[in-house]
Order: sequence, then C-alpha cells, then structure tokens
Amino acid sequence: MPAIPPWSKEAHLEMMATANITKSILSISSPGTHITSDVSLTRSLTRECNAYAASLAASEPQKFGFWAALPLPDVEASLEEIERAVEEGCEGFGLMTNYGGFYLGDERFKRVFERLNALGSKVFVHPTKPCTHIAQSTGGVHADEIAEGEKVDATPFGAQYPIPIFEFFFDTARAVVNLFASGTIDACPNLTFIIPHAGGALPPLLTRFIQFSSVVPGGRQLDAAKVRAQLDSQFYFDLAGFVFDGDEGGQGQLKALVDGFGIGWERLVYGSDFPFTQTRFVERFAGRMKGGLECLFDEEQRAMIYEGNAKKLLERGKIAKSASL
Repeated sequence: MPAIPPWSKEAHLEMMATANITKSILSISSPGTHITSDVSLTRSLTRECNAYAASLAASEPQKFGFWAALPLPDVEASLEEIERAVEEGCEGFGLMTNYGGFYLGDERFKRVFERLNALGSKVFVHPTKPCTHIAQSTGGVHADEIAEGEKVDATPFGAQYPIPIFEFFFDTARAVVNLFASGTIDACPNLTFIIPHAGGALPPLLTRFIQFSSVVPGGRQLDAAKVRAQLDSQFYFDLAGFVFDGDEGGQGQLKALVDGFGIGWERLVYGSDFPFTQTRFVERFAGRMKGGLECLFDEEQRAMIYEGNAKKLLERGKIAKSASL
C-alpha cells in the first residue's frame, strides 16, 4: 500500500451512516499482520487486532462483526489463534492472498485449511503485495545478491504504479487458481470464500487454467463442471472498486463477470474498501453502483445483493464454539 490511512470506530460509523450501511464485517487489509520476519511480533499483532475487533463486535453487535486475522505463515500459532478467535465470536477469517510468497493453497497451510473446513468457516480473501521465493540462482542480474530461498517482491512496475492498481487483481487470481489447482477446494467442501473486487483478474483465466490442467505434467486435472459447481456453491464476490463502467454503470467488470462467466446475483455482496476508499468516495461509488445494478438486475435481485445475500451468508453455518478438534 502507498500509505495506510487513519481509522477509528467513530469514522467508520460515520461512513456507515453516510452510505446507509447497517452492519460492517471488519477485517485487516494489506499488508496483514505478517509485516516483518519477526515471528513473535506477528503473533502478538494478530492477537491484538483480533481482540480489538472482538471488543468492537461485542460492544455493538448490531453494527460490527469481524473476520479474524491469522499469523500465517506460522501454522502452529495460526491453529491456536483459530480457536481463540472462534471463542471470541468471529464471523470467519480474513486471509491475505499470500504470506511472504507462500500462497493460499500451499501445502504448508494444509492443517490450517483442514481446521477451517472442520469449522465450516467463511474465508474472506484480500490481495496483498505479490512476492515469490528464489528456488535457485538464475544467473541473472544481481543473482549473486539473492540467497536461495529468499523472498523477493514480484512487482516489476512497483516503482511506477501503486501496487493496488493492478497487482492486487493479479494476486487475487494467483491465490484462487492455486486453491483449485492444489486440491484445496476439493479437500475443503465446507469452506465458503468471499473474493473481493468482483474476482480481480480471475474470471478471464477460469477457462484457461481449467483446460491447461489436463496438459500440465504432474498437475491436478480439473473438471470444468465441478469447478463451476464449486464457484456456485462455495464462492461469493464483492463489488468493491471500479467494477462498473459506461454512462449508466451497466458495462465493465461486473457485467463481464455476470454475463460472460455466469456468476449469478446470488453470489454477489457489497464491499466498501473503507478506509482506503474514503467516505466521500464510498458515497460516490454507492451512486455509481445504484445505476450499474439497475442496468443488470431487477429490484428483488438488487435487494439481495445489497443486503439479503450477506445476511444469508452470515446466518448460514455459524461457527460452532463446540466444534470438535
């Protein structure tokens, strides 16, 4: 992120009143709580953030809920934090697309996803800075300065453009593709994912990564009908960002997602991106959204997108504190 804007409970409630939002599900945005290699800092920061979010939700349950953060890539600490957050009443968990270059779906995270699946959890995925690990020296420029296994940023235009402009969309696609290709979605049928920004750069890649799965040596072959069924049953997409285009808002990214890739209104929910999107822009985007949704959906469908789908999502499959280990 170019900068992290200030946030307060009072400012958030003011934004909600301005945009006619009745309840917010709070979460940690990029860069998440894994901001340095200091494991103890990641653990303590995650715990502090979740405890604070839980206190907000407990003090005003009609206004706030929260997606709990996890101190990934620390698996043991994450398993412990899952149990604490469930006891504190989280609605689900908010995960970054990658943690130091380890993407959702990585084998390292298998036990975390197994536990989340056992809980029937909801997982909100938020993009962050893309990065990778150097498996071996490539002999390229400055290769001698990069240690094998070291994390490096994968942002070739990072010096020219703020990373959220398009790198976030690409990282969303990487994470979701890896969740499917790794077999995580197959192994976790009880998980429900919420993907921001109308899927980012994922939709145009759906057919491509499914079809190529059959020709990649050693890869997992994906079935198009099964992936479609999983998208229709395990995935929601929020409408944060610039997903509406055209004079009336009926063109652009959302129309492509709905008309081009068959994602129904039942899988769409509102998203604000506050505070990175300031209150005045949240209000402006709400007006743009009104016009765009009116072009694409009838009144009953719009009501579900604005409120009904989110209510069903939150009411369905409440995480049980007594779920067995």
